[in-house]
Amino acid sequence: MIRAAAAAKINLSLTVGGARADGLHELTSIFQRVDIVDRIAIERAEHIVVEGLDDDTLVRAALVVLIEATSATGGFRVTIEKQIPVAAGLGGGSADAGSVLKLVNELLGDPLSVDELSSLGFSLGADVPFFVQSGPQLLAGAGELSTPVELPQDYWVLVALPAGVEKPSTGEIYDRFDQAGGHDGYAERRADLLDRLPRCLSARDLSSLPGNDLGPHAGSLQLAEELRASGAFRADVSGAGPAVYGLFLQQPQASQALKGLEGARAAWLTVPVW
Repeated sequence: MIRAAAAAKINLSLTVGGARADGLHELTSIFQRVDIVDRIAIERAEHIVVEGLDDDTLVRAALVVLIEATSATGGFRVTIEKQIPVAAGLGGGSADAGSVLKLVNELLGDPLSVDELSSLGFSLGADVPFFVQSGPQLLAGAGELSTPVELPQDYWVLVALPAGVEKPSTGEIYDRFDQAGGHDGYAERRADLLDRLPRCLSARDLSSLPGNDLGPHAGSLQLAEELRASGAFRADVSGAGPAVYGLFLQQPQASQALKGLEGARAAWLTVPVW
């Protein structure tokens, strides 16, 4: 049996363009893992078995495509201990699927390359390729193009779910974005992100990055504003929400903000991880 932690992600920036011919949206985003993790254990089995996540389809699909791509025999038993909140914009399902792809690939006698795993991951979901790689990444295309980036890691992250806000489907968030003409000016916002990214040499520099284009449609911006009022040098929605994050330079300040949160139904004080 092998074990690993599948870490959640936040989007330190997310600029979104129009829909492509395949229905996916062009985007440019910076993904950073944080230390909110699902625990995963994998062992050989006669068939594919996924335990601990009743509504799982993504991990099972990851196993199916990897077995087909490698002509592996037999199956695998995956046990997941969930900690990442579901459907929150933190990539929990994609993290599980990406981690399973990496772990099972390591068990194979002739493992696939990282690029091959990324391609398989993208067939499952736009966020999955990030989770078969390490470190912060700049994502482009619809998520299938990734480039490692060097970013400061010396800050604290307060992740919170807003009270009274339930996430509609990610597709509905994108529909709201489209109906509002959110793709207008995407080229300029993307260029701004790419210009500012190399100058993010200290944690506070992250505050200069463009925000999340989906944020206004996720219903969570009031909580992000509360985090800024509590001292976060950057606060925004992660992915399609509803989770928000605040970045703090000092742990005592972040802890005080956590104690004083009024608009959250759940919150985690955590740190960036590789």
